[in-house]
Amino acid sequence: MAQVGFEFELNGKAVKLEGEGDRKLLWVLRTEFNLTGTKVACGQGLCGACTVLIEDEAQRSCQVPVSEVSGKRIWTIEGLAQGGNLHPLQKAFLEHHAFQCGFCTPGMILSAYSLLKKEPRPSVKEMIRAMDENLCRCGAHPRIVQAIQSAAREMRERRG
Repeated sequence: MAQVGFEFELNGKAVKLEGEGDRKLLWVLRTEFNLTGTKVACGQGLCGACTVLIEDEAQRSCQVPVSEVSGKRIWTIEGLAQGGNLHPLQKAFLEHHAFQCGFCTPGMILSAYSLLKKEPRPSVKEMIRAMDENLCRCGAHPRIVQAIQSAAREMRERRG
C-alpha cells in the first residue's frame, strides 16, 4: 500500500503521520507515539485491552485502520489526566482498588469514560452492560462498578 499522510488530534495535540492507511491504530499509537497504555492482547477486538476514545466513543484500536481516524479526536489513557491531575475515573479506580494486575485498566477506564459522557447517571445494569466486553481476569468487576459510581458522582459535581 502507498504511503499516505494522516492528521488527527491525539490527546489534545494535532499530529501528522506518514504511513500505510491499513495499519492498525493500536500499532501506530504504540510504535509511532510511544503510548503503551493501549495494550496488545487478543488482536481481535474481543478483550478491550486496546480501547481508546475516538470522538469520545470507546473503540478497539486493534480493529481500526489509521486511515479511519484522519481528522478525528483520539484519546488514550495517557491523555486522560490533565494538568498533572488524575481524571475522576483514574482516581476512583485507585481509591476502590478496581484493578489487580492493571492490564485491563486503561481499557476499562476509557470504556467507563465513554459511558459517562453519554449517561452521567448510569444504573448498575447499564454499567455492567457497558463494561461487559472488557475482560478482567483478576475478577475486579464489583470494585470497577463501585469506581464508576464514585467517578460519576464526582464528574456530575464538577459540572455543577
